[in-house]
Amino acid sequence: MSHELEGYYVKKMGQNRGAPRIWLEGTQTEKAGFKPGQKYDIAIQGKTLVLTACEDGTRVVSSKKSGDKINPVIDLNSRELLAMFDGMSAIRVAVKKGEIYLVPLATELKKQERTQRLRRKLETGDALTIGSLSHGGGILTNAIHHGLQNAGIKTELAFANDIRGELLEHAAVHNDAWNENTKVYAAPMQELAFDERGLCSIPKTEIMEFGVPCESSSSSGMAKNGNKIAEAHEHTGHLVVAGLIILAKVNPAIVIYECVPNYFSTASAAILRTQLKDLGYVTHEAVLNGKQWGELENRNRWVMVAVSEGIQFDLSQLMPPTHAPRKLGEILEQIPDDDPRWSRMDYLKDKAVRDADAGKGFKMQIVTADSEHVGTIGKGYMKRRSTEPLVQNPNNPDLLRLLTPEEHASCKGISPHLVDGLSSTAKHEVLGQSVIFSVFRDVGHHVGNSINRFVGRPEIDMERAEATSILVESNATDLDPQFIDLAKEVVATLKRAENGHTYSGPVVAVDRNLVIQDVGRNTGIVHDTSKLDRVPKLGAKMKVVHENDIGKVVVQSKPQLSLSL
Repeated sequence: MSHELEGYYVKKMGQNRGAPRIWLEGTQTEKAGFKPGQKYDIAIQGKTLVLTACEDGTRVVSSKKSGDKINPVIDLNSRELLAMFDGMSAIRVAVKKGEIYLVPLATELKKQERTQRLRRKLETGDALTIGSLSHGGGILTNAIHHGLQNAGIKTELAFANDIRGELLEHAAVHNDAWNENTKVYAAPMQELAFDERGLCSIPKTEIMEFGVPCESSSSSGMAKNGNKIAEAHEHTGHLVVAGLIILAKVNPAIVIYECVPNYFSTASAAILRTQLKDLGYVTHEAVLNGKQWGELENRNRWVMVAVSEGIQFDLSQLMPPTHAPRKLGEILEQIPDDDPRWSRMDYLKDKAVRDADAGKGFKMQIVTADSEHVGTIGKGYMKRRSTEPLVQNPNNPDLLRLLTPEEHASCKGISPHLVDGLSSTAKHEVLGQSVIFSVFRDVGHHVGNSINRFVGRPEIDMERAEATSILVESNATDLDPQFIDLAKEVVATLKRAENGHTYSGPVVAVDRNLVIQDVGRNTGIVHDTSKLDRVPKLGAKMKVVHENDIGKVVVQSKPQLSLSL
């Protein structure tokens, strides 16, 4: 008997007398060698119904006359026999010589497999796995990892793909979403997708995140390359195809996709939506803004979250957190006036005049310590483009400079350690093509709570989860539960102390491992006591200068209270 497939058909499920019905005729029966009057048997093998031609079979192939031809017909109309297909609108029919296989659609089986895998891991306490395409420095992955963690969901990175192998090597060392089991695919996404050996090796994951590089769909990218449509970009315009091929192999329960807002209206996004729908996902989309999340970079990003049918999720319910107004001066480093990073940048000023005379909409973006936000900082920031933020010298307005990589990271709410060790150019590239950290951390948290609901677990409040995460990650071992509540009663937002920064304000909470200082605007700074040269008392007003991983404490007034947890 031949093992080769002779035919493949997708058949709609019919109904007759209240029972499901499958009607097979023509090539669907002839290709298998079934003839009118021939006997056959039916057997259930797992999720497959197998019809096998045999001389002593218990069923007989019927016939139907069509013109001068007599066609073999098989009519199955049984609630019990077709029970495995209950609720399905269509099935697939695979035909071999002497055999006909009735099988649920591949999309149905994939949907069942991924949700069962998700549920099984949550019930056994195993970590959920994440797959990452266009990984870069892994900042999106890290944000989602921490957001899921805040929702009580353990995760680990199963694989990461990027065209730049050196960035994957760096992320493997500096990104805590990685572990020793993370698989590395340093290759163009399209090469990986169409390499049978490579594709076969990619593991299934419960979550997959990716976003194609934005050069093809950003306004500046399309203008620069002269493309009328995003898909015309020769390097990145077609990557949605490769992404979908890998997605089908990975079969995640949840997909998180991000890009520039323009991507929403591209043909690629339309293909992505409809293909995900056909694969059994429900898609949710929004444009999220960094400034709304309390970050300094006023960056918009389009995000799509696709969840497998049966998982309840609503992206419109993701609300920005409450936050106090901020100013750029909070994160600016003290750069001496004679530092070579300061420059007159006359060529940019002259260009601004020419652009204005020509009626172009390009203007210089000059910011100061009093600026409440900066515009989008892209991956080519080191090229000193006039439309990206330039810091004005407070003592000489003619002098300008770029943000340092550490300031760039702070504008996006990204911990600088994720780019430690890279050159300044590479740091800006990684940061410029990444995301606003808090936005996608909260997307991950929102996804995590939908997973909690899926398995009947309670949701975890976002603000408390964020505070707990910051305190725990700041070395708060054996943390008194009242400590978090005390801190949140005094300050709405908690941030970790960072090297190179100075903080002034009273001490509002003290634990044996942590000190929280109110620095104004309803913001608390968390100091690790092991990194302070002295531990102040509750109520003391102090200034803390963090340099070389040591916080030098200057007590400005003694406390009126001496209580601590």
